[in-house]
Amino acid sequence: MTTEEQRLQKEGWKIWGPYVSDRQWGTVREDYSKNGDAWHYTTHDMARSKAYRWGEEGIAGICDDRQILCFALALWNTKDPIIKERYFGLTNSEGNHGEDVKELYYYLDSTPTHSYMKTLYKYPQAEYPYQQLLQENGRRTRLQPEFEIIDTGIFNDDNYFDVFVEYAKADAEDVLIKITVHNRGKKDVPLHVLPTLWFRNTWDWGYDDYKPQLLSSNSGDVTVQHKELGEYCLYFDKKVETFFCENETNNERLYGTANASKYTKDGINNFLVNGDEKAVNPNATGTKVAADHKLLVKAKGSEELRLRLTTKTGTKPFAGFDELFALRIKEADEFYAALQTEITSADEKLVQRQAFAGMLWSKQFYYYDVEKWLKGDPAQPPPPQQREDGRNHEWCHLNNADIISMPDKWEYPWYAAWDLAFHCIPFAIIDPTFAKHQLLHLTKEWYMHPNGQLPAYEWNFSDVNPPVHAWAAFRVYTLEKKTAGKGDGPFLESVFHKLLLNFTWWVNRKDAQGNNIFEGGFLGLDNIGVFDRSAPLPTGGYIEQADGTSWMAMYSLNMMRISLELALHNPVYQDMATKFFEHFLYIASAMDSMGADSGGLWDDEDGFFYDVLRLPNNQSEKLKVRSMVGLIPLFAVEVLDHEILEALPQFCVRLNWFLDNRPGLAALVSRWHEKSESEKHLLSLLRGHRMKKILCRMLDETEFLSDYGIRALSKYHEEHPYEVWVNGAKFSVDYTPGESTVALFGGNSNWRGPVWMPVNYLIVESLQRFHYYYGDDFRVECPTGSGVYLSLNEIADELSRRLSRLFLLDEDGRRPVFDGYEKLQNDPHFKNYVLFHEYFHGDTGRGLGASHQTGWTGLVAKLLQPRRNPMEKIREEKEAASANEV
Repeated sequence: MTTEEQRLQKEGWKIWGPYVSDRQWGTVREDYSKNGDAWHYTTHDMARSKAYRWGEEGIAGICDDRQILCFALALWNTKDPIIKERYFGLTNSEGNHGEDVKELYYYLDSTPTHSYMKTLYKYPQAEYPYQQLLQENGRRTRLQPEFEIIDTGIFNDDNYFDVFVEYAKADAEDVLIKITVHNRGKKDVPLHVLPTLWFRNTWDWGYDDYKPQLLSSNSGDVTVQHKELGEYCLYFDKKVETFFCENETNNERLYGTANASKYTKDGINNFLVNGDEKAVNPNATGTKVAADHKLLVKAKGSEELRLRLTTKTGTKPFAGFDELFALRIKEADEFYAALQTEITSADEKLVQRQAFAGMLWSKQFYYYDVEKWLKGDPAQPPPPQQREDGRNHEWCHLNNADIISMPDKWEYPWYAAWDLAFHCIPFAIIDPTFAKHQLLHLTKEWYMHPNGQLPAYEWNFSDVNPPVHAWAAFRVYTLEKKTAGKGDGPFLESVFHKLLLNFTWWVNRKDAQGNNIFEGGFLGLDNIGVFDRSAPLPTGGYIEQADGTSWMAMYSLNMMRISLELALHNPVYQDMATKFFEHFLYIASAMDSMGADSGGLWDDEDGFFYDVLRLPNNQSEKLKVRSMVGLIPLFAVEVLDHEILEALPQFCVRLNWFLDNRPGLAALVSRWHEKSESEKHLLSLLRGHRMKKILCRMLDETEFLSDYGIRALSKYHEEHPYEVWVNGAKFSVDYTPGESTVALFGGNSNWRGPVWMPVNYLIVESLQRFHYYYGDDFRVECPTGSGVYLSLNEIADELSRRLSRLFLLDEDGRRPVFDGYEKLQNDPHFKNYVLFHEYFHGDTGRGLGASHQTGWTGLVAKLLQPRRNPMEKIREEKEAASANEV
C-alpha cells in the first residue's frame, strides 16, 4: 500500500480538512425572514458584518471536523472597496440564469486524508467589477448567456495575481500552509495577503456562555485557546502585523442598533480599507485575527508565505518545512500513480486527478438543527410566526452536524439526496470508507424522516429526488469488493434495512392510484416537462410518469440484488429478494398496460416511452416529448448469474412458481427463461425490440446523441416544439442546448437539451449490464444511419469517450468545456485548470450552470478509469507473486 492508503486506515487524519463552505450567506439556514427569502435576508454585502449561526465561509478555507476553528485566505489589492474574504456571486434574482459565482478559482489537488491539498484563486489587480457584474447580468434576459468575470476583460492584459494555497499535514493536528502569489502582469504591484483565523460563533445564541480566545504571543504568533479543541498556535515565518476583532455581528451597520462588542466581525476590513483605527482590538485578543503580509510583488515575479497551525508548541515550526511539503507531494503523486497505472494519457491523468481534487475539496461541515432553527435561540429574537408553518416545518427531527459532500460549495452549499448518491461512485475509488459513511448518513434517524422519506435538500426537504440510494450503495459495495477482495456486508445490510422504509414510503406516497404507476414530481429533472411537475397542474389531474415509474422499477431491482447478495450469507434474505422481484414485475406490467387508452406508457408507433397526463374526467393524453424521461426505462436492468440461483434454492423455487402461475407477467421480463450462453438471466423493462427502438433514437445525432454525450431532450424539438394549450395559454417544450429560457426553478436549470453527467453515466452502466447478458452478438447501429454496428459494450465505451471529451484536449489542443473563451483555451496559466460544470451545451460542450459541480460531474473520474480497477490488478499480481514464492 502507498503511504496515503496506510493513512486512510488510521484514525484522526481527517480531523482537519477543506470543510469550510464557499458561501454561507443566502442559505436557508441563515434565513430568519417572514417570507423565506433567504437570498435577501443575508446578502453578500451583509456577510462581512454578520456572524453566522450555522456555518462559516472562506476562500481556500480549512477547519476541524466540528468547525470550531477556521482558517482561510483574505486579500486586498488596495483598490477594492472591501477586502476579499469571500467569493462574490449573484443571487437567484440578480442572475439572468439564477444564482452564479462570479470568480475564477480551481481545486487542483488533494489526497483523501487531506494530507496534501492545493487550490488556486485568480485575483484581479484592478478594482473588482462588482457593479459591472450586477448591472450587466441584470440587463440580460434568459435568452442571453450569463455575463462572467472573464467577460469583463479584467484578465485580458494579465493584470492579476495567481494565488496558490497549499496545505501539508505533518500530523493529524499539525498543518503546514504555503501561500504563493504570482504577479502575471508587467508592473510591480502591492498586495495585502491576510491569512485569517477565527472561531465559529457558538457563544451568542444562549446555550453556552463560554467564549474562546485568540491571543498574540510574545513572538507575534497567534495562540488559540478552546476548552474542547485545546491549544493551537498559528506561526508565521516572518514578522507581521496582526489585527484582532470578534466574530460578532455589527448590529449598528446592519440594523441601526447598539453593538455588543466594539470590535465586530468586519473590524479588520474597516481598519484596512476605511482607516478606522478603533475597529480592531489594541490589546491583540479576540475571536478573529488576520496577519497582514504587505507585499510588493514584482512584475512576472512571485512571493511565498509560510505558516503553520499546530498543537505542537515550543518547537522550531519551520524546521524541515520545505522537506515535509516535498514529501507530502511525493506521497500524493504515488497514490495517484498507483490508481492511474492503466491510464496512458497524461491529459487524462490530469483531468481525473483534478476531478478527484474537486470531489475532495467539496466536503463541507454541514450543521442544521431544524427544531432549533424553527423555534429560535434563547439569546436571540424569536423567529417570525410564519416560520411555524413554513419551509421544512415537517422535519423537526432533522439535526445534521457532519462532514458532507456538497454538489457545489458556492452555488449549492447543501447536500442533495440524489447528487450525493452519484458523488459516492468516484469517492469509492479513492476512499470507500468515506463513500459508505455518506450513504449511511442519509439513512440515520436524524436525517431520514420517520415516515421513511430521505431529505431532498434544504430549500425543501420534502421534495422528491430519484431513488438512486440503493443503486449507489450496491455500486460502492461492489467497487470496494473488487479492490479489497471482499465487500463490507454490515454496511450493505445496514443500508438495506433503512431503505426498506424508504421503499415503503415511495409505494405509499407516490403511487396515487395504487396501480404501480408512480408520479414522483419533478424528480430532480427540474424543467424537463411541459408543466412544472413539482406544482399542481393547470389542467388538474396528475401525470403518470415514465421516469418516476422506471426509477421505481430500477429501485426494485437494486433492492432485489442487495437481498440476493445478503442471502448468500443469510438465507432469510431470500424472501426479501422474492418481494422485490415481484414488485418489479408488477411495475413492468403497469407500464405496459396502464396509461393513455390502456396502451401503457410505451408508444409503439414512436418507439418511445412518454409521460401520460391523466385528467380529472379520467381522459388521458400522452405527452409526446422526446426527453430523458423516455430513456430512463433503460436503467431498470439486472443480470443474474445462474450460479446465484443455484446457491439460493428458496428464492429460485418461489421465483419459478410466480413465473409459472403469472405467465402474463413472465412474458414481460426480458429473456428470463432463456439463459445466455454464459449462463445468465436478464431482468429488464425492455425486451430486445423495444430496446433497439429506443437506442435508434438515442444514438441518432439529429436527436439525442451529441459529440459530448446524450442530450436531455431530442434535437428534433428544435424545429418541432411540443405544444399544449390550456385555457388559452400555451405550454411548450423546445430544444434549448444551453442555458434555460424558462423561469421554472429560478431559470437556473435546464433539462431541455444540455448534456448532464449523472444520467449519461447511468446510460453507460445500463448498456454495460445489457451487454453482460447479450454479449457481442447483439449489435446496434451507432450512430444511427452510419452503417456501423457496435456491441452494447462498444456503444458504452463510445459514450464514455464522448463524455470525457468535454474536458480533454482535442487534436487542436482545445477543451470543449472552455468553448467561446480563447484565453482559457490558449493561455498557459489557464488552459490546464479544469472546471467541472453542472451541465454542458448540447451542441458545443461548453460548461454551463454551477462551475464547481465536482459532485456528479466528478463521475468523469470513474469514466476515465479503466473498466478493471488497477488496484485489483495490482492485488492480483501480488497474490500471484506470493503464490510463486510459495
